[in-house]
Amino acid sequence: MTGRRGRTGPLQSALRRGRELREQVNALLQESKEAGALDAGKKQSLSQRCLELKKSVDENISSLQNLKKSDEPAPVGNYNQRKEEEGEKLLMLSEQLDKLTAIFSREDVTKDSSINTKRKGSPKALQENEESEEEDEEEEEEEEEDDDEEEESTQDDGDDEEDGEDEDKLGDDSAIKNFITLGDFSAQQEGDLTFKKGEVLLILEKKPDGWWLAKNSKGERGLVPKTYLMVKDEEEGQEPSEEETEEDIEVADETGGGANILKRTDSHWSAVKKAITENNTLDALTTMGAVPAGFRPSTLAQLLEEGVQFRASYFLQPELTPSNLSFRDLVWNPEKGTIQSRPTRLSLIVTLWNCKEIPFPGMSIQVLSRHVRLCLFDGNRILSNIHTVRATWQPKNPKTWTFSPRVTGILPCLLDGDCFIRSNSPSPDIGILFELGITYIRNSTGERGELSCGWAFLKLFDSSGLPVSSKTYELLLNGGTPYEKGVEVDPSILRRASGSVFHNMITLRKQPQLLVKLRSLSTNSRAILNLLPEVLIGSMSYIHLLLFYRQILGDVLLRDRPNVQNADLIGNPVLATFPKLMEQPDLMDALRSAWAEKESTLKRSEKRDREFLKSVFVLVYHDSVFPLLQSVFLPEYKWAEEESEGTRWRMIADFLKKNRERDGALSSLLSSEGLHKAFDVAEIAYDFLGEARKNNPLV
Repeated sequence: MTGRRGRTGPLQSALRRGRELREQVNALLQESKEAGALDAGKKQSLSQRCLELKKSVDENISSLQNLKKSDEPAPVGNYNQRKEEEGEKLLMLSEQLDKLTAIFSREDVTKDSSINTKRKGSPKALQENEESEEEDEEEEEEEEEDDDEEEESTQDDGDDEEDGEDEDKLGDDSAIKNFITLGDFSAQQEGDLTFKKGEVLLILEKKPDGWWLAKNSKGERGLVPKTYLMVKDEEEGQEPSEEETEEDIEVADETGGGANILKRTDSHWSAVKKAITENNTLDALTTMGAVPAGFRPSTLAQLLEEGVQFRASYFLQPELTPSNLSFRDLVWNPEKGTIQSRPTRLSLIVTLWNCKEIPFPGMSIQVLSRHVRLCLFDGNRILSNIHTVRATWQPKNPKTWTFSPRVTGILPCLLDGDCFIRSNSPSPDIGILFELGITYIRNSTGERGELSCGWAFLKLFDSSGLPVSSKTYELLLNGGTPYEKGVEVDPSILRRASGSVFHNMITLRKQPQLLVKLRSLSTNSRAILNLLPEVLIGSMSYIHLLLFYRQILGDVLLRDRPNVQNADLIGNPVLATFPKLMEQPDLMDALRSAWAEKESTLKRSEKRDREFLKSVFVLVYHDSVFPLLQSVFLPEYKWAEEESEGTRWRMIADFLKKNRERDGALSSLLSSEGLHKAFDVAEIAYDFLGEARKNNPLV
């Protein structure tokens, strides 16, 4: 595409640096073969070079892991594969340097310089290090004769573990510190270390993938997730602040079924670990009986806060092909003069009916919102945007949440229990993850937060690969996070159960549950859904507005663009700002209301004219929500803030009323009474290269 200047990208620089480091390590290995014939001073110099190279390699690993595809000034082919392969090469290089460091240490050439000069931490940590080193020295004296053979031959698993322990102690002594655990952790695969909350662990090595080698008070060693740890002595430092890497981590499948071990993407898993570690407030609320033991910080809310990758506005944008030269899910149909219909593997409507027996929080917290967040999930990864539906409830029956099965008129789309779902994911385990949540404020401290009141998973394909039946499902809710197994929302319910069948049936009926219905599509609904992006979850109440956006998008990018290679900014306020409405449901309601009012005045012949309807929609958009997006007086949209929501709705309703009286928004825009934000070209210019999704792996 034209208009973009090429320059060396971050990935290319990292690859070049990696080649340079490999050449330096090869030269060092060649010199080390002659180390036996060199004097002690030369050996010490080689050892120092080894440590410096190890530091440089680890820095390059860290830099590589922090790279993002969006940082590249130009498209890079096979970006993820090249990044992963280079990471593996650097890790192998780091392991080589670890072994070489261990050899120099065994020969007593650089013990003082490689260990003592880098030692930092508390006296207790130093004492434990010295005791550990004395034990290593005794083992090394017994194995001294076999050192050369160990370097060049293949050892069995037991020997590899012993060598790894030596390398851990000598490879990075600056990492040795005492940490205290923030929660319980069960080993999820061979090599992990199980621990309880409050244990003190000695960290032997900080690995770049976020799993650190640790030793407990019993001398047991294994890998632990760093987000469960906090420095024990405040004088030694604060909780680790390194950003989570994007490498995959082997963890257990805790969704109640499937394989025992799955690869979990760390960008998802980081939110889970963050939710687990942020448990101080939750512990206090649980202890005082304000919430049941199965409540957790909301996993899906954490993901929404991390960025745009799980927001509907992101999935609404067109997706580029791997070459970045065309669009993957936006194709022009010249016969019909509009975008091509694209059927997907998964296309349905799910209706939320109600939630029963949801525990009512205690008086120490005030509930600001009750809602359900839902997304596509395969037991491992989230495969779509996260959609939120707010629930209503009655004070006389606070344990029952209800939803509006169909939103019409002035009812907000946030209450719409009818949700469309689209996906082309080939995963056989794909299903819908429902997370019930409350947004609360703690009366004593004013602290806000969001808790999960339970979750359920509805698999959408059976074992033979056929879609599940379109019917009503009664889903029992699980406690904990979607990655925890066997946690009850309220364990006290089961404790009250007796041995009789009758009482057990009563107890089962008291379990928290969610009632949902899967609906098959009508011919008209299917035709509309097939024109939307391949992956998207949203409300049926505004699906017709999304269709207008997609049709205008196709006209501008595929029909009217002078050259398919042209990457210039496009002057179109609708395309530039419409996705923002997906994150501000009250503005989407304003557009829905304004369009419904305008549509009621159109003739039947006008409603059949697709081009005329699109032109009218653009005018309605400009006269309703576009000025509001830039208004200084309209408060910023904030989730579950009653005062802010009320103020916004009153201002929106007043603005729409004045526009009806004045036959448009032009008078309001030119009025001295109205103030707007300073002009930004992003208000009217659509940069499809910057907004389009780059080869989304979730499809």
